[in-house]
Amino acid sequence: MKKITLGIAALLCIFLLGACSSDSNEDNEAEESTNENTEELTIEAFNWEFDQEEYTVPAGEVTVHLSNEEGHHGIEIEGTDISIEGDGSASDTLEAGEYTIRCSVPCGEGHSDMVATLVVQ
Repeated sequence: MKKITLGIAALLCIFLLGACSSDSNEDNEAEESTNENTEELTIEAFNWEFDQEEYTVPAGEVTVHLSNEEGHHGIEIEGTDISIEGDGSASDTLEAGEYTIRCSVPCGEGHSDMVATLVVQ
């Protein structure tokens, strides 16, 4: 009787461990497939300039991260729903084309020069 009870307990433990690990794998696979479809772009802002004059991403879901390295800035990408003030992120689905990125926070006398281009292919 002890052997049967131990055998059932062992099988129950194996079943429970298998069920826990399969749920975890399914969650990880779902997260990976979501992340694979979203392009990530980081823009660094300094006093009166961005770290690049032109950024390129593939068409589709794009998440833009703004990092203020010097001063306080924001961005608006014309023709999109992407608008960020300070350090932060925003997402939108973008079609192929060229978009203008502008600093959206008056940051001093060079503010009007804070312009870059986003090329979506």
